[in-house]
Amino acid sequence: MSDRRHSPIGSSVTIEELSANPHPLLARLREHEPVSWIPAFDGWMVTRRDLCIRVMGDAETFTVDDPRFSTAQVIGPSMLSLDGIAHQRHRQPFVDPFRSAEVRVRFSDWTRDRAGELVREIAPLGSGDLRAGIAAPLSVVVMARVLDLEGVGVAELLGWYEAIVASVHDVTAGGDVPEAGRAAFRSLNTAVTANMVDSALLASVQTGRTLSIDEIVSNVAVLLFGGIVTSESNTATVLQHLLRYPEALREVRADRSLVASAVEEAMRLEPAAAVVDRYATRPVELSGASIGRGDLVRVSLAAANRDPALFVDPNRFDVHRDNAQQHLAFARGPHACLGIHLARVEARAAVDAVLDQLHDLQPDPFPVQETDGLIFRAPPTVHVRWAVR
Repeated sequence: MSDRRHSPIGSSVTIEELSANPHPLLARLREHEPVSWIPAFDGWMVTRRDLCIRVMGDAETFTVDDPRFSTAQVIGPSMLSLDGIAHQRHRQPFVDPFRSAEVRVRFSDWTRDRAGELVREIAPLGSGDLRAGIAAPLSVVVMARVLDLEGVGVAELLGWYEAIVASVHDVTAGGDVPEAGRAAFRSLNTAVTANMVDSALLASVQTGRTLSIDEIVSNVAVLLFGGIVTSESNTATVLQHLLRYPEALREVRADRSLVASAVEEAMRLEPAAAVVDRYATRPVELSGASIGRGDLVRVSLAAANRDPALFVDPNRFDVHRDNAQQHLAFARGPHACLGIHLARVEARAAVDAVLDQLHDLQPDPFPVQETDGLIFRAPPTVHVRWAVR
C-alpha cells in the first residue's frame, strides 16, 4: 500500500503540463504510477484503462455527489452530479430521445444539411478557421434543435454556453461562480420555461412528472453544456488530425466509409473531456494506492485512450484501427454520455461536408495552435486554405 507521499512522478506534475501536451507525462504515470497523488490539484489521478473503467463503474465507492463538484455549483443538482436513485430519476426521462435510432431518424439528415450550409457559406473565402466557421456553429444549432430552443439566437445561446463553461473552469480552479455564469443560467432558465409547452423533448420529459421545472432546467443546461463542448471539440479535433496527416486525408477522401473511423480515432487520441472527477465515499485501495474517504479521484480518459494494453502503437492516428471505438471518450458506467450518438452524427456530417465542398485542403500558414486544456481539450483554431472553384 502506498500513501500520498509515494508518488514521485505525480508529486512534480504541474497544471501546465497537464494542460499543454500531457501525453508523455500520462504515459509515464500509466506505466509507473497508475494511481498517483497529484499535489497540483490535491487529488489522485487514475491513468490505466482498466482502473479507469473500474472507478467509473463503481458509483457507490467513487461518486460525483460531492459539494466540490464544480458543475453543480453553477447549474444546481442534475444527472451529472447525482448518483444512485436520484441520478436515475434525473437521467431516465432523457434517455429515449438520445437513443441511436431516435437520433438517426430525427437528426441525421437535418444535421447533414446544416453542415452543408455552413461549409457553403465559407467556401468562397478560400481560407478560414474550421472550428469557428463549422464546428462551433454546427454544435450550437444542433443543440438548439434538440432542445427546441431555435427561437433563441445562435449568438445568444453560444454566449450562455461560453459563460457557463467559463464558470465551471473558474470553480474548478478554486474560485466562486462569477455573476456572468449566474446570469447565463437565469437566461437559459427563462428560455426553457417559455418553451416547455411547445418542446417535444421537454414534453416527453414532463410525461412522467418525476422532475420539477428547476430540475428539468438544470438537466437541460447539462445537455446544452455537454452537447456543445463535446461536439465542437470532436469536430475540430478530427478535422485537425486529417489536416495534420495528409495520407489519412487522401484515404478518407477516397473512401468515405473511413470517415466514421477517422472520427473515432481522433476522439480516442484527444477526447473532448480529458478527465472526469469522482470522490471516494470510503477508504479504498486501488492498485496499491491508499485512497482516503472524501479524496478527489480524477479519471484520465486521455491516458486510458492511449493505453498500449489495448491499442497498438497508441500515439499514432490510424484510420484503419479496428478497435478505435473501444475508447473511453464518452466515459463509462452510469454517467456515460447521453449524447454519444448525436456527437458522432455531427462530426461525421461536418467532415463529409468539408470533403464534399472544400478542395485541395492545406493547413493555413498561421502559427500552429496545438490542442490544450486541463478538463476540456480541443485545438483553439483549425486554420485551413482551400482552392476556390
